[in-house]
Amino acid sequence: MDDRPVAIDLFAGAGGMSLGFEQAGFRVAAAVELDPVHAAVHAFNFPGTCVLPRSVAGLSAAEIRALAGLGNAPVDCVFGGPPCQGFSMMGQRAMDDPRNGLVREFVRLVVELGARRFVFENVKGLAQGTHRAFLDELVSSFQSHGYQVRLPWRLVDAVDLGVPQRRERVILLGARDGESLPAYPLAQGRTEVIPSAAAIGDLPDCERFEELSSGDRVRATLGAPSPYAATLRHDPLRDWDERWMSNSGRSRHAVVSRARFHDTAPGAVEPVSRFFKLHPGRPCNTLRAGTDGARGAFTSPRPIHYAFDRCVTVREMARLHGYPDWFRFHVTTWHGAREVGNSVPPPMARAIAAEVARSIGYVPGVPRRLPLGDPALLSLDRLGAARFFGVEALAWRRVPRGAGGFS
Repeated sequence: MDDRPVAIDLFAGAGGMSLGFEQAGFRVAAAVELDPVHAAVHAFNFPGTCVLPRSVAGLSAAEIRALAGLGNAPVDCVFGGPPCQGFSMMGQRAMDDPRNGLVREFVRLVVELGARRFVFENVKGLAQGTHRAFLDELVSSFQSHGYQVRLPWRLVDAVDLGVPQRRERVILLGARDGESLPAYPLAQGRTEVIPSAAAIGDLPDCERFEELSSGDRVRATLGAPSPYAATLRHDPLRDWDERWMSNSGRSRHAVVSRARFHDTAPGAVEPVSRFFKLHPGRPCNTLRAGTDGARGAFTSPRPIHYAFDRCVTVREMARLHGYPDWFRFHVTTWHGAREVGNSVPPPMARAIAAEVARSIGYVPGVPRRLPLGDPALLSLDRLGAARFFGVEALAWRRVPRGAGGFS
């Protein structure tokens, strides 16, 4: 019998928050993700989760419960980071702005599912200037629906929670009236900040392997790991072959670009590309997803490696984000980099989820080791992923702003 508390991931992406909650002892019963490519990656990494490749707009709690096989079972936590666009406070309530429809959908599903607790995650811009009024409205909305919110809300930095990356996010923690509220996780302290070299220094240079010119993984001998890297290499949650180094495809850089990368000091920004160069003794700056095809040419602002004249690989990004080595992303740098950059670092999510579990009174048992899914899921293009799930391939392009698209 599976007695783990039940969680549901909205706006799941590849699954950074799903992984953190799973690591903290939750059963992630369902994950909602509009983009079928990212949904397929989630399905590979979480074979026991019901992945719903659709928008939350119009999705009912009854549908989620039916598809995930939950019946009337209690939902212990709903979590996610809905995109919100309508920051202007000129003349109207921000929660009424149609561009913030996804935030209202998040509130609706928390309420419809009767979730005992929720975790709302979003960009730090919500905590700045007049945007703070949006958070006040959001808190009031939850309170009007019978939920209490941990106040004051906080801006949480991943670097304080065991991630070798400075990444600040607004976190709201809530619980149904009458339930105990989760606390915010305690920071580890600045003396324990993990530097970039501790995250990726044991990974061999991808340019040593010709196979990585056309593929994304290779059998490799890794170097001696730091304590941080050791936890990512030997994670107990999945059955996998540690001899493979995945998501490590080589990038093509012009000679002149490599020269500029070489001449850029660690910790500085290369002036032409504006790419940040990692400093081996410091954590990484915030990893960004870049732009997608709907906004013109795709760009991937990956940092420059501190020791090699190239940008970091998706696997090196994943290490800097706190993903274990068994976790795989789409085989292309195009999608893989965005999947990392758009996600919540798993150690950050795990620290938050552990506080949610503590508020419930749940003590995790021994982690259960699961197989991974079909590797073919990692190489599907949008059409192939849509066919796999039986959804329309281009539906994501036609969703109105604020209703689940890449707006």
